Amino acid sequence: MVETGSLFGDLLVLDCASFIAGPAAATIMSDFGARVIKIEPPVTGDSYRQLIHVPGMPPAERDYFWLLDNRNKESLALDLKHPDARPVLEALIARADVFITNFPGPIREKLKLTPDDVLPLNERLVYASLTPYGEEGPEKDRTGYDATAWWARSGLMDSVRANPDTEPAISVPGMGDHPTAVALFGAIMAALYRREKTGKGGVVSTSLLANGLWSNGLWMQAVLCDADFSVRLRRGQRGALTELYKCRDGRWFMLALLNYLREWPLLANCVGRPEWVEDPRFATPEARKENTPVLLKLLEDIFVTADWPEWRERFTEAGITFGPIAQPDDHLACRQVAANNMLPEIAGGEGLRTVDSPIRLADEQKAVPRRAPTIGENTRRILSDIGLAEAEIERMIASGAAAG
Repeated sequence: MVETGSLFGDLLVLDCASFIAGPAAATIMSDFGARVIKIEPPVTGDSYRQLIHVPGMPPAERDYFWLLDNRNKESLALDLKHPDARPVLEALIARADVFITNFPGPIREKLKLTPDDVLPLNERLVYASLTPYGEEGPEKDRTGYDATAWWARSGLMDSVRANPDTEPAISVPGMGDHPTAVALFGAIMAALYRREKTGKGGVVSTSLLANGLWSNGLWMQAVLCDADFSVRLRRGQRGALTELYKCRDGRWFMLALLNYLREWPLLANCVGRPEWVEDPRFATPEARKENTPVLLKLLEDIFVTADWPEWRERFTEAGITFGPIAQPDDHLACRQVAANNMLPEIAGGEGLRTVDSPIRLADEQKAVPRRAPTIGENTRRILSDIGLAEAEIERMIASGAAAG
């Protein structure tokens, strides 16, 4: 077996991005051992550090946002607008394998961070670009977040409603950023594979909108095929066997019985109504559809007689397809999550855990997660690594070009 976290141990990644989707792609690479240098402004750091203070965010002693998406990284506090910072940046680019940015186009041009500026410094470099709406078109320079570009703009926000009268729901922070980060990671891997063949890097990109459309792909393909979306279903109109139900303890779950022939008898027996299998109202899919309101009410009355743990056990034993409407803290003691180490412990974190990235390779062990860095925590060492003398490092810090 390969040494823990060594798969990408020879890769240097420059995370010259902000917030989530771009930086999280670098986090996935760090999970497999890549060295990731987070380049952020002195004093304030990446503006993502402030998200924890936005009203409505669950309060906590630790900045859980920063911890998740910037674990394993080194922080270089560098003012990219300062003339003394450019030689440092170029020295790092010359050594790097991957450069990730999500700065808007005008800012890239101002800071000389476009592909035309960066790639001549290192022909093997993979330049990974993340934008809200795509690299071309009238909105290519618009700013945006996953809430606006992935969730709202893609149509997901409009589609995901309990009923036609419910107002659109606000997304959870990072809900579209993390899937987009996986897409950007995949693009980077494709470019690195091409580099193995050609010896050259190049530009890869993805956008929040493209990933939102992909996530909403089934509905988008339906639109492309002229499907009729004029009718929106209300509760019960999807059928009683693919509906949400509430238990006695207030917990909700979802039935997803699509294999009617096999699962309908299982459900009837599970809820103690074996006679329903032969009941003319429910004996066939057509009959169940016609009598959906009746069956829905009968099932509602049964499910509220017991708490969720009892129903979960009964469904599992019966082999019924179901899904709990989980709450985040349900996963803390979940045996399935633990068995797959989806919430690994942070090294030296006194039991503190984090969320693992979703990619696994057989016979490859991920790096043990390390805490996220403070602003400029590694500045001095990184500057020393690229050959700056101590006096030059002190001069840069005194001038405000760097901090640490």
